[in-house]
Amino acid sequence: MKILCIMDNGFEELEAVGTIALLRRAGITIDVVAVQGHEVTGRFELTFAHVKSLDEVDPASYDGVFLPGGPHYQKIEHNETVKDILHSFFLSGKLTAAICAGPTVLGHLGLLKGKNYTCFTSMNEDFGGTYHDQYVVTDGHLITGRSAAASIDMAFAIIEYVLGKEACEQVKRSVYY
Repeated sequence: MKILCIMDNGFEELEAVGTIALLRRAGITIDVVAVQGHEVTGRFELTFAHVKSLDEVDPASYDGVFLPGGPHYQKIEHNETVKDILHSFFLSGKLTAAICAGPTVLGHLGLLKGKNYTCFTSMNEDFGGTYHDQYVVTDGHLITGRSAAASIDMAFAIIEYVLGKEACEQVKRSVYY
């Protein structure tokens, strides 16, 4: 499986780096893509350099999408290309994963209607689904995480979805989780 991680300046580093590192440890391909250019800087000034630019990738070649949270969500949810990608992945039944402020973007797009989900607690609105006050919620191909503190559990939920429970347990053991 190949996952597309979309970020703009202001992403939450812990959510991005923790999830990306654990997915790669599990052998899952996850490409970091900047909305513009070839680098993207998080809210605490950690920069991903030499990444792909969104206009250089073919989203159709990916099996899933991951959206970290952070203040970048305000730019993300106003970007038509990103919104089209999120809609397309979700509606075609591809893995759609978002953490913290990321699920709020999905909610504003109407993608959480009738779904079980979580997000950063103070950002929860009436998205038409059922909010759960827990670290991670999986509902079919939708995986949502609550906050930066949920990053490890978010990664494990994605790993289990992609590779199965036993592979996920192996990765957990490898990091003494």
